[in-house]
Amino acid sequence: FHRSAHEASRREALTWSAIWVGMALLFNAGVFWFMGTQAGIEWLTGYLVEKSLAIDNVFVFLMIFSAFAVPAMYQHRVLFWGVVGALVMRGAMIGLGAALIARFDWVIYVFGGILILTAVRMLLAGSEEPDPEKSPVIRLARRLYPVTPELHGERFFVDMRGRRAATPLFLVLLMVESSDVLFAVDSIPAIFAVTQDPFLVFTSNVFAILGLRNLYFAITPLLNRFKYLKQIIVFILAFVGVKMILAHSQ
Repeated sequence: FHRSAHEASRREALTWSAIWVGMALLFNAGVFWFMGTQAGIEWLTGYLVEKSLAIDNVFVFLMIFSAFAVPAMYQHRVLFWGVVGALVMRGAMIGLGAALIARFDWVIYVFGGILILTAVRMLLAGSEEPDPEKSPVIRLARRLYPVTPELHGERFFVDMRGRRAATPLFLVLLMVESSDVLFAVDSIPAIFAVTQDPFLVFTSNVFAILGLRNLYFAITPLLNRFKYLKQIIVFILAFVGVKMILAHSQ
């Protein structure tokens, strides 16, 4: 929805955030009704875990947009296609994860270990902002495709001297998509600690991601108030990782 380029107001973002959360709770009610109480609790728990971890995405999106000096009115379109790409990638990764768990029981320990290591890495990481130009994804894109020196509105590709070229906005989209792959490596094992039902895992992920774009515009003005976000995410990842290992072994 709302793919046209415009600067989303906070009121619009809050309204759409409320709509997406309402739709998620309505879907959760359907899970309770058709699949039982246990499935309903697992779905809601998975949704809350994914939504909590998604807030960290917002910080990364803000750093990417700031590094490339993307005007607010064009951020909307990048996040739209970023969400579409995230749904496809996470669907594939969830399918692969479910298949691995079904065939190799010990993969649960690997997923738990990934979460614990990620928590430790976040705890020890510094606060310096990453340089997009040092990203392997950006360097590879510049090597394979010509890139225009400036933005061309909301367009991802333009003709430059008779040759098709990417715009910096396309590089921003690549950064958003690649960052979501890294986040998925953390969040998907986390939800498998809650439930191993692929339907519950995928649909709770979908609803958490669908409201991510509006969440970004809603809380960006308040980011300076999230002083303990890093510690909270470290705790969630470590707790879920330990729970995943102990619940499987005990």
